[in-house]
Amino acid sequence: MSKASSTKVKALRCPTCRALVLEQSEDFPFCSDRCRRIDLGKWASGDYKISTPIQDSDLLEEQARSRKNNHDED
Repeated sequence: MSKASSTKVKALRCPTCRALVLEQSEDFPFCSDRCRRIDLGKWASGDYKISTPIQDSDLLEEQARSRKNNHDED
């Protein structure tokens, strides 16, 4: 068995049109530049949204300390 035949080829579905895309594709994970641009346009127009805000763990700790200090002062 040759080395090339034992290597698994990874593939995904294009997030835009659901076509099968190989990992070696120039536009991976999209099937084409067209689908890549359609996806970018959806982000730019607000069609896609992140449902929950991304929280920095240091900021969360600081907020918790601040709340505790404010509560202790009362």
